[in-house]
Amino acid sequence: MSSILAHGEAPFIANQPGRAMSKPPPVKQARSGPLADRIFGFLAKGAALLTLALLFAILLSLTISAWPAISKYGLSFLTSTKWDPVQEEFGGLVMIYGTISTSIIALLIAVPVSFGIALFLTELSPAWLKRPLGTAIELLAAVPSIVYGMWGLLVFGPVLATYVQQPLQAALTGVPYLGAFVSGPPVGIGILSAGIILAIMIIPFISAVMRDVFEVTPPLLKESAYGLGATTWEVVSKVVLPYTRTGVIGGIMLGLGRAIGETMAVTFVIGNFNQLDSLSLFQAANSITSALANEFAEAGEGLHQASLMYLGLVLFFITFVVLSLSKMLLSQLRKSEGAKT
Repeated sequence: MSSILAHGEAPFIANQPGRAMSKPPPVKQARSGPLADRIFGFLAKGAALLTLALLFAILLSLTISAWPAISKYGLSFLTSTKWDPVQEEFGGLVMIYGTISTSIIALLIAVPVSFGIALFLTELSPAWLKRPLGTAIELLAAVPSIVYGMWGLLVFGPVLATYVQQPLQAALTGVPYLGAFVSGPPVGIGILSAGIILAIMIIPFISAVMRDVFEVTPPLLKESAYGLGATTWEVVSKVVLPYTRTGVIGGIMLGLGRAIGETMAVTFVIGNFNQLDSLSLFQAANSITSALANEFAEAGEGLHQASLMYLGLVLFFITFVVLSLSKMLLSQLRKSEGAKT
């Protein structure tokens, strides 16, 4: 000890009361320099600008390809039901009507079913059933669309004609307004069949998003509501839905975009009929995507191909309008929430 003190070195004394033990100095972590941060920022900004440039390039290419039809028909293309490649007379109302009507039918069916699935999985299902049931529903999204189309044409169509369309016709024939929606031969293909198939296809997407956003709700909020005597429906409607409103609407918009852009399944079951005789949901019709799939490969250069590209441009704007309306709806909901607070 004396020799250590003589050389001026402090002795190491362990576990002495009143003396704090010395800690090793913290290990310094290597930090990326400002150059790496700038490179990352440039790459992120470049990816965003590239996506925007691709969007404008698609819009520009569609407009240029469709310009012969735009210059000849103008906006009357959107209101004409005539589609005759032989006489080179084209109108897109039948396809637009088929696209919008099948998507609306799909949403009317899929949103309540998806909400019920998400509600059951998050609030009512026993623990042993949540994972296998959720996985089974998500696996429906992995089924190819052509399989849905073949199943809808060969299996679902005859069942729909026998057990849904014929009873509906027997019950509603002669009823004002409602009878017009069930007129026509009940053959199992048409707008209603395509809408139901689309609903089955988008249910996994909407229900998965709803389930995930429902699980984001803080458990303390739900437990507090249950502690005050709220029922399950009151907790969901007054606590969970207001908290997750943005995510729910986003999931519905995701399903709507999937329904609008679906091609093969709709092509199998909608009937591919380019005339609009009535507003019946049982009649065969056509959609923009099915028309493009059926005719684009055989369309010659000229007005026929330009009209098909015009349909693609219309589909682009339908999707844009749907997304814009959803953004406006979300902004109005945020303003109303701010006004309430």
